[in-house]
Amino acid sequence: MTPVSFKVLIDALKALPGVGPRAAQRMAFELVQNKREAATILAEALTTALEKLRHCERCNTLSETPICSLCASPRRDATQLCVVETPSDQITLEQSGAFSGLYFVLMGRLSPLDGVGPNQIHLEKLVNRATDGTVKEVILATNFTNEGEVTAHVISELLETQGVKVSRLARGIPIGSELEYVDAATVAQAMRERR
Repeated sequence: MTPVSFKVLIDALKALPGVGPRAAQRMAFELVQNKREAATILAEALTTALEKLRHCERCNTLSETPICSLCASPRRDATQLCVVETPSDQITLEQSGAFSGLYFVLMGRLSPLDGVGPNQIHLEKLVNRATDGTVKEVILATNFTNEGEVTAHVISELLETQGVKVSRLARGIPIGSELEYVDAATVAQAMRERR
């Protein structure tokens, strides 16, 4: 019979994205049997993160302060606001070095089947931020999934009625790829959005 505390650990690990029952069990055994020190460090890091992290009051990303460092930076272009789904998407754009404006992190995307509506992704807060008189362009950088596309469309409709210029990240063929290996939908989209 499995000890209750071990079952609770497995169930907690299963809550992580992409971790199924068997992987969770393997991780739990590894942490408890072979990596006890690492498990303690992980538990302390998780506790500290949960205590210290909050959402930035301006952009909604994770921050240890009321206003994150990007929003507080005078070097950022406050006239451009890039809308992303997650802090991970924000980090990816930052690492590209291609954007020097500010961000708004939705913390999700519209998905009515999963119970995610406009309130869960902070659309009212986004509209208020985008119409504050400083923002001149909102760049939609939601993912190119069905939910991401719907989210981008809804945001675009909301902001265009407020007179805000809205643009969308380009889609197309990845650099270094060969046409014969790219799916037909991506090739078609690249052809339609050529410049």
